[in-house]
Amino acid sequence: MVNIRNLDPGASPLDYYGSELRRKREAAGMTQEQLGNCIFCAASLIGQIETARKVPTRDISERLDAALLTDGFFARLVGLVLRSQLPSWFQQYAEMEARAAYISSFQAQLVYGLLQTEDYARAVLCARPEGDIDALVEARMERQRILDRETPPLVWAVMSEAVLHQEIGGHKVMREQLEHLLHLNTAREWVKMQILPFEVGAHAGLPGSFNLLRFDEDPDLVYTEDFVSGHMTANAQAIREGSLSYDHLQATALSVEDSAALIARVMKERYGDQRVPDGRFMA
Repeated sequence: MVNIRNLDPGASPLDYYGSELRRKREAAGMTQEQLGNCIFCAASLIGQIETARKVPTRDISERLDAALLTDGFFARLVGLVLRSQLPSWFQQYAEMEARAAYISSFQAQLVYGLLQTEDYARAVLCARPEGDIDALVEARMERQRILDRETPPLVWAVMSEAVLHQEIGGHKVMREQLEHLLHLNTAREWVKMQILPFEVGAHAGLPGSFNLLRFDEDPDLVYTEDFVSGHMTANAQAIREGSLSYDHLQATALSVEDSAALIARVMKERYGDQRVPDGRFMA
């Protein structure tokens, strides 16, 4: 006899997702194996999701909706499930980030999460593993869906030149990440970035990375992180100081056009930019 794990649907978004999947599958008169065959995955994966042992992806959720005729139910629910996988101290920021009309980010060491490729994000998260890496990577990619909305936020990122040289994940990962930045810079008019070159010396961002969130109606927020957790505040003095620092960083950084040229140059000189016939890069 199959050992069925009883879930409390109210325990977490993941438990609710699992209990609803089982309920809707059984209502459709399908076994786990039959459903797995319909969405091209193993029955064991269906079982793991139904028992909240596996975090579903957006792709799986969309396929479940198609197979069970659930009118986008799982695709809508998976965003909440993935957000719940983020560190507890980061979840509130992710919620506010998704509501922001204007996001200003200064990054001293890493590409901003909304602009990361999947492989780059995985390499970053593996450096300090906390929980299910696959789920964390999927959650980070889910955050980026705000850039595809009908009315996306305006994202302006100032990044230290160190971000381009800090080799995260190896040459191939870095090539693809820098190419992704160049693509975003040209393909998304609401995403812009500037590079703060090494030669500027001391600058307003020396204390560390930070983000400013602006909203159509709510008060502005400033977000910072330390080694342990993140901190978000609407304190007027903190907003004033953060905004002033960001203005200085923008004024000191290269223009958007010159920044793109520097990214392209570093990609070519440090990581290689020649493609072989199958589309891969070679150094």
